[in-house]
Amino acid sequence: MPEPVVAAPERAVLAVETAPSGFEGEGFPVRRALAAIKPAYLDPFVMMDQMGEIDYAAGEPKGTSWHPHRGFETVTYMIDGVIDHLDSNGGGGTITNGDTQWMTAGSGILHKEAPPEWLVQRGGLFHGIQLWVNLPGAKKMIAPKYQDIGGSSVVLLSSHDGGALVRLIAGDLAGNVGPGSTQTPITLLHATLSPGARLVMPWRKDFNALAYALSGRGTVGAERRPFHSGQLAVFDGFGNRPGLTTAGESITISAKDTLDVIVLGGEPIGEPVAHHGPFVMNCRAELVQAFEDFQAGRLGAIPAEHA
Repeated sequence: MPEPVVAAPERAVLAVETAPSGFEGEGFPVRRALAAIKPAYLDPFVMMDQMGEIDYAAGEPKGTSWHPHRGFETVTYMIDGVIDHLDSNGGGGTITNGDTQWMTAGSGILHKEAPPEWLVQRGGLFHGIQLWVNLPGAKKMIAPKYQDIGGSSVVLLSSHDGGALVRLIAGDLAGNVGPGSTQTPITLLHATLSPGARLVMPWRKDFNALAYALSGRGTVGAERRPFHSGQLAVFDGFGNRPGLTTAGESITISAKDTLDVIVLGGEPIGEPVAHHGPFVMNCRAELVQAFEDFQAGRLGAIPAEHA
């Protein structure tokens, strides 16, 4: 990546919040990365869970049972471990160690994510994230789609001094484009900073900007706000505050020790959000319709071989 321009304005940090812990699916531990942040700062993102990091004993690995979605996209990025995906649209596969599954639920889909049987029997490390990206009202009923993004197809970049490695999964960064195809314009990356490293990334002015620490300690912003594992930083910028139409041209992250961080941003949709359970729509009537369609079997059927 290019060397930072000294005079370029950097985005300030609005907030740094600690993510609460919880459980998902059949009982695997998660940290709700976005749960402590005002929704106005998050658009177009709905939620993000850090799954694990946990080292399961034999018989302990867990996943999710078959369940529906409508109105958004799910992104599952596996850092360590193995997980299988199956859906009612024919999509699916196995991801491990740097792979990503990108599912556009659109008008409706049933899917299941679970560790393979051999991993359940043997146990092992499990660590990843799942991100929900909202769709604008005009796209909420598009046809479902599935993308399998192998770790080898991710764009690898380094900071100008080699102190940080960036894995660009989707979107544009410094003229480089990640392999993920997005319905809502976003950028998603995973960066690893060496102790003492400083990563300055150019950032689109029309995108918001969020950084979540998977592990390690460091600082965020030119003001060097303390930042550590399990915390989310919100950078000032477009969409964060009413009437704000300009933003700094870059975001800064620095590491005290080895720091792993997910950085994401997108173009705010600016529409009402009605979110309940597995559905993300624009109003309550659309949520009611989604539940009725699911109960009537209109969101798909579990493939016979997996029923």
